Amino acid sequence: MPYAVIAEWPKGGRDTRNYDEITRRMDFDREPPAGLIAHSAGTTADGDFRIHDVWETREAYEAFQVRRLMPMVEEVLSALPPERQAESRPPEVTVYELHHVLVPRAAVAV
Repeated sequence: MPYAVIAEWPKGGRDTRNYDEITRRMDFDREPPAGLIAHSAGTTADGDFRIHDVWETREAYEAFQVRRLMPMVEEVLSALPPERQAESRPPEVTVYELHHVLVPRAAVAV
């Protein structure tokens, strides 16, 4: 059963330095994680920074999070200056089972 994962940083705004560094190091564009159906990230109208993923299964998401994502996040954040570390708090994460997923055609990553 597919799952949605939403990670949101309230008032994270347009500061994408941490996100950009993590995705660059993980080379997501060339090697997307196993089980990932779709990924998007951006700033909301309220100034929050939100990541929205769709995964084939909850287990695929959890395996990626534990084995790849969290170690890389810790590596990137621990290298930040102390003042930036204080600003880099964990996101609010929501995970839920999807009733229906439609992927109508291949899309080009931007």
